Amino acid sequence: MSGVPFPARMAWRESRAARRRLALLIAAIAVGVGALVAINSVTQNVAAAVDREARSLLGADLALSSRQPFPDSVLAFLDSLSREAVAREACDSVSPVRPCGLTANDRISRTTEFGAMAYVARTAGTRLVRVFALEGPFPYYGAVDTEPIGVWDVLQSGRHALVDPAVLTALEARVGDTLAIGQGRFVVIGTISNIPGDIGFQNVFAPRVFIPAEYLDETELLGFGARISYDLFLKLEPTMDVEAIANANRSALRRQRIGLRTVESDREELGGALTSFGRFLGLVALMALLLGGLGVASAVHVFVKQKRETIAVLRCLGAPAGTVFRTYLTQALAIGLLGGVLGVGLGVGVQMLLPSMVRDLLPVGLEAELSWSAIGLGLATGVWVATIFSLLPLLRARYVSPLAALREPFEVAQRLPRDRWRWVARAALATSVILLALIQARHVLHGLSFAGAIGVGLLVLWGAAVGLTKAVRRWLPQRSPYVVRQGLANLFRPANQTVAVILALGFGAFLVSTLFLVQHNFLRQLRVDTREDRPNLLIYDIQPDQLDGVLEELAAAGLPPGHPVPIVPMRIASVKGEPVRLADVEQEDGDTAARSTWAHRREYRSTYRDTLVGTERLVAGTWWAGAGAGDAGVSLEEDIAEMLDVDIGDDIVWDVQGIALPSTVTSIRRVDWTRFQTNFFAVFEPGALEDAPQMFVTETRVGDPASRGTLQRRLAERFPNVSSLDLSVVQRAVDRIINRLIGAVRFVAVFSVLTGIVVLVGALATSRYQRLREGVLLKTLGATRRQIVRIVLTEYAALGLLAAVVAIVLSGVAGWGLMIFVFETSYRIPLGHLAALAGGMALLTMVVGVWNSLGLFRAPPLQVLRAE
Repeated sequence: MSGVPFPARMAWRESRAARRRLALLIAAIAVGVGALVAINSVTQNVAAAVDREARSLLGADLALSSRQPFPDSVLAFLDSLSREAVAREACDSVSPVRPCGLTANDRISRTTEFGAMAYVARTAGTRLVRVFALEGPFPYYGAVDTEPIGVWDVLQSGRHALVDPAVLTALEARVGDTLAIGQGRFVVIGTISNIPGDIGFQNVFAPRVFIPAEYLDETELLGFGARISYDLFLKLEPTMDVEAIANANRSALRRQRIGLRTVESDREELGGALTSFGRFLGLVALMALLLGGLGVASAVHVFVKQKRETIAVLRCLGAPAGTVFRTYLTQALAIGLLGGVLGVGLGVGVQMLLPSMVRDLLPVGLEAELSWSAIGLGLATGVWVATIFSLLPLLRARYVSPLAALREPFEVAQRLPRDRWRWVARAALATSVILLALIQARHVLHGLSFAGAIGVGLLVLWGAAVGLTKAVRRWLPQRSPYVVRQGLANLFRPANQTVAVILALGFGAFLVSTLFLVQHNFLRQLRVDTREDRPNLLIYDIQPDQLDGVLEELAAAGLPPGHPVPIVPMRIASVKGEPVRLADVEQEDGDTAARSTWAHRREYRSTYRDTLVGTERLVAGTWWAGAGAGDAGVSLEEDIAEMLDVDIGDDIVWDVQGIALPSTVTSIRRVDWTRFQTNFFAVFEPGALEDAPQMFVTETRVGDPASRGTLQRRLAERFPNVSSLDLSVVQRAVDRIINRLIGAVRFVAVFSVLTGIVVLVGALATSRYQRLREGVLLKTLGATRRQIVRIVLTEYAALGLLAAVVAIVLSGVAGWGLMIFVFETSYRIPLGHLAALAGGMALLTMVVGVWNSLGLFRAPPLQVLRAE
């Protein structure tokens, strides 16, 4: 090694005496880098899959959707496009991807989607399903996976049905059974597991059933009140500019309330959403890496203190301060490099596992492919984090004087002189955290917010650790047993690691407990079986002449019928005197007051009543007072009122089945949408809508699942158009979806906890020698091994509890802010679960501490004293 610079040789020699400490620091960096590489790699794999399968996701070149049957003008427009495609057709007749010889009619496919109750005569069950009536050779791109293989091609050749496997399970049915949908009867010829555009979690609420459109009228389910979605799919030619066609016609179609999708628009929307979720997970992974950096900084700080005598000897031998600084900086670079390399290997391994956790939530197939950009970014980030976090404590090494070699046993800590390089190091550290957050978030505001939150969280944790240490020192319980007093005194003894431990454990626990609180509050609102005051069966699409019959069925079953709620479909015609335009274009006078928004375009399903319900709270106005002469009073939900830019006293004209209904806003309500209850954006005063075409919805509670199923079956047989929704099924579906989404986040958050544990072990290992000396002195003074064990347990239990308390308080505040201000719902803290978390944290810290102190119990006193 004669050709190697002295700082590198010295760094290697120094590392041989501290391999265990360095291994822990390398592990801390490796865990963070591994999480970062895994998440960024999966995110890029998702983006690549979306690009690769974008055409198969849509299944066509152009797709139109509407809540009303398509007008003749739109059908003529599509027919002209299909004829142009036929004229331009030039494809390879042997290509399995692009069908050749399609006629103009074959280039257009249709689906009619609606909800219905399905059942099989042979069994007793019934199930709410989404029915798709298909006409045409859809899909034009991508594959449909069925069991048996190939039955999709014969679906439209008779009264056939293809169903999701969940339908057969729920109905205890099998292939070959006859499925009843309304008045129609269809033979189940197989199951379907995948179709272009399929997103798995949509099907857990209402599984799909595909039937031929030829027999759609036989169901008799398309009457008034039915929520129907009409879709058209068009196959064009590569020589036709699909985006240009879409852009030229999007405004005209929007005026007719028709949505338009292309391959490119789907790619941008889906890719953007999935990439944003991946970047969020990446920020969580970055937390783990920054926590590892804190561990490096803490360990280097203690290491420099322990090496003061060695550094002083080097200075006596003529080594300049800069050489000493470069020696230990080389060690920090090596830690970052080795940790980065190990982290890359860990990240590649985790990358193979993470897709399986979110596969059912994605409409694309993920292939785990190495992302060299993610690997390079992770490696560079690991090296930089280890280096930048070690700069501040390493700068102290420059102020160790040669005389310290002689004065070290008697020299007390001295105040460091002002040093501009320390300010440069602080600025570089803060800038690095901000830049890393910006690189990972790819959004200035999100990145700055994340970096600010990191800074505030660490500052609070540090302040709490320092404050709690001083409080324990000041109010040490003097009457407690000696082992308790000694264990608590260790929290503020020289070379204590209280701050490092609380930062290490507290940061990871804060992240995990915040996620748990958000998940708990979401799911708490969606519970329907555990609260006897909430209904668990929703019955809707009841026609006025069917209402008495439905209530009779509930009475016959001995069930309490909920108050029937009328529902009237309507749309907005004008707001504050301005007609609603359904396209983002200016009028001749340049006015854009009634611009097109979701709130203007949507179909409203409104009601009328004289009282508020439990999920509503009045925030402005007076309930049914102040309406103008001849106008109906209406109460709006606050978010809709904001979107429509209306306030108390403003006028809205509604289109109720072709009849204009003038109204005046008399109040604004806040609605808790997280509860399964019939909530509405617009509620009218009594007397406004009684004569309008309407349907009813009612609720009840059936405690026994079997009785619930029996009632649903009776209703489906007697009233085929009436749908019933078992809210317990919805609850389980929501549980699965939220658990999958939060599970992916928690999977990454675990890396922060693992990093915290590694940093904890590292922090305790750096003060191992100090603890060993103390233990030996206690033994020399007559302390028994049992007493020393109890002292250690007391100290580590206090450290774990302090870290847990700080983390739980922070997570409680963060969870409250998220639920109240972001999700705008109620918030409760599960004290029992958080108490268990605090106990687990204390137990974990005690286990790690005792394991790290095994040498303290076994070391003979003379061996340590002679080493002095």
